[in-house]
Amino acid sequence: MAIEKGFHVAVVGATGAVGEQILKTLAERNFPISKLTLLSSKRSAGKTLTFKGEEVVIQEATPESFEGVQLALFSAGGSVSKALAPEAVQRGAIVVDNTSAFRMNPEIPLVVPEVNEDDLHKHNGIIANPNCSTIQMVVALEPIRKKYGLKKVIVSTYQAVSGAGAMAIKEMKDQTAAILAGEEFTPEILPCGSDEKHYQIAFNAIPQIDKFQENGFTFEEMKMINETKKIMHMPELHVAATCVRIPVDTGHSESVFFETEHTGLTVTELKEMFTEAPGVVLEDDINNQLYPMPINSVSKNDVFVGRIRQDLDNEKGFHMWVVSDNLLKGAAWNSVQISESLVKLGLLK
Repeated sequence: MAIEKGFHVAVVGATGAVGEQILKTLAERNFPISKLTLLSSKRSAGKTLTFKGEEVVIQEATPESFEGVQLALFSAGGSVSKALAPEAVQRGAIVVDNTSAFRMNPEIPLVVPEVNEDDLHKHNGIIANPNCSTIQMVVALEPIRKKYGLKKVIVSTYQAVSGAGAMAIKEMKDQTAAILAGEEFTPEILPCGSDEKHYQIAFNAIPQIDKFQENGFTFEEMKMINETKKIMHMPELHVAATCVRIPVDTGHSESVFFETEHTGLTVTELKEMFTEAPGVVLEDDINNQLYPMPINSVSKNDVFVGRIRQDLDNEKGFHMWVVSDNLLKGAAWNSVQISESLVKLGLLK
């Protein structure tokens, strides 16, 4: 697909759930594209996807696919990114990578535009998109950090099954149908496809996302801990996470406790601050039972914050409930948002 003005953009992993959302978001945002290249695995090559009413043929992703590409949005798994992202950069492209392949590389910026857009100036060809759970949390925490300082963050997540991919969603729905019909089934994917045991997700909550590490935390929990410190430039920040998978299709929820540096902060001041915070929608009216829920976050780019309350034993401590569409702000929208920032800052030429 080609139009007169714009950039040559490649989407790697175009047939996946996030890849499809990236294409949809690029179209909705009317991102300036002169040529669109869709890349995927060999088995998807030759198929077509529709972009702005036009059929685009999918090609197999190879190093040569990136000749002439100016912006490459990767969402095809860490091994693909490690193999092909450097090849894209070598051919002149800027890569926005949606996997964990480069997130903790000190030479590669890990960016959430509402928080650390200026880090884009330090890119060496690759920009990492953070973990979905981290993104929505730091968007909510950043205005607090800027105004009141941060000492400690403790988060418990309630993560949607879509974060584990399309097959995990199918497994949840198949299990639900089987249980309601009184039929037997064998779990095969969750909590982690590569781990030894698999558990039922329908009508259940699984306190494991990704594999356990030697310290007792899961890889997902360590992502949240380490990425938050890197994005916010706060290696000294105390962060702890417990990540749980629940039987929700789309939309991650988080219960976040945070402790500020300064005293004297009130819930009213916090709510007023959130009404002006970029990327945040305040939904907090307990008298009318208004609070964020994942079902209402679907297909929306914002991070929703509510249930704000002061801790009963710590005058610097507060609790909040944070919800966002994990496939949008948690992945596709943040990638496109980074791309828009690159254009705005004159870094994509």
